[in-house]
Amino acid sequence: MIVRGRLLSFLRAPHSAEDHEAYRYIEDGAIIVRDGRIASIGAFCELDFRDEVIDHRPHLILPGFIDPHLHFPQVQVIGSYAADLLEWLEDYTFPAEIAFENAEHAARMSNAFYDELLRNGTTTAAAFCSSHNASVAAYFEAAQARGMCAIGGKVMMDRGAPEALCDTAQTGYDDSKAMISRWHGQGRAHYAISPRFAITSTPEQLAAAGALAAEHPACFIQTHMNETRSEIEAVARLYPNAEDYLAVYEAHGLVRDNSLMGHCIHMSESQTARMAEKGAVAVHCPTSNLFLGSGRFDYFGLTHAGVKAAVATDIGGGTSYSMLQTLDAAYKIQQMRRERLNPLLSMYWATRGNAECLGLEGEIGTLDAGSMADFVVLNAAATPVGALRMETVETLDEELFLLQTIGDDRSVVETYVAGQASKPVN
Repeated sequence: MIVRGRLLSFLRAPHSAEDHEAYRYIEDGAIIVRDGRIASIGAFCELDFRDEVIDHRPHLILPGFIDPHLHFPQVQVIGSYAADLLEWLEDYTFPAEIAFENAEHAARMSNAFYDELLRNGTTTAAAFCSSHNASVAAYFEAAQARGMCAIGGKVMMDRGAPEALCDTAQTGYDDSKAMISRWHGQGRAHYAISPRFAITSTPEQLAAAGALAAEHPACFIQTHMNETRSEIEAVARLYPNAEDYLAVYEAHGLVRDNSLMGHCIHMSESQTARMAEKGAVAVHCPTSNLFLGSGRFDYFGLTHAGVKAAVATDIGGGTSYSMLQTLDAAYKIQQMRRERLNPLLSMYWATRGNAECLGLEGEIGTLDAGSMADFVVLNAAATPVGALRMETVETLDEELFLLQTIGDDRSVVETYVAGQASKPVN
């Protein structure tokens, strides 16, 4: 199969909107797909092929978006009114997650979840499931049916939540180990050891999570840290001997180069330095941070200090499945910090940048030969407002900025997963 259109893929993080060496752009390009992978790309007129041509001109083709922090059981929680994070969890999230003990409900929600991701051009997700094994099975089975790369795991929490959601240190360990054996490395599935956060795990459970991490170094670790001031204060009360929030996880072997630490807003210099040293990833969730009033992520401060930073939707605290809308919110947060996030860097962030944070840039996040054929076709003129603005757009970075500012699922012409057109019709 040949897919024709304008191709954009990043080689590294752009230093500015004028950093043209950071990306590869082909005005009339083609992607040759073989067995679900990209065999080669190049100028359409230079390629030798005898395959079917799918012509997406004049649209823009990028690697599929990567969303490294979501909550699968929060499909029906998005847009719930609450004062702050902890109230939101108690009033909406925990009640919704209880329902995922039911396998039929979990399966129905998993189909809706992946349909929304694909509708918005996202081809890889890293998500928390509920504390029920049925939710983990539903999450990975739905991804496998679509050929998608999925990272996920059972939430471990043995306190601070309704009894129907709580496991124990031992059952959390046992269930997670069984799920690792069943799913990690099966097709495009990667398991993530998932203690929700320090408030909902006892020291014994964090120790069990650390034991799993030591036994399975190839598995990801995902949790939350430094999202709100009230959360940080609660952790300090629960772990009075810890130097800070990060130290709680460090003490249990949960901070390493494949640890995905959600939010990381209220960071001290010491925590920033230790995150950088260990290679852990700070995952920025801008629509969620704005919605819950959590704070403003210091992207430039963290990255200049050597911390790897990813960007994600955080459904359902986040308010959109769209990575375009997520980048728009990220831009606005940096504006409030008097920093400027250029649109090339934004698109790098949602593609290759997130892939590098996951250590999967050889498989996803680029249009390089050998990568999985996960890519998205975008049309900045998909809406009347976009079409009017596109009449005056003269440069690639202007087009990208328009996409991230007003783009949404309507801007996604098609989403390809392993070379298969996968955007839901409805």
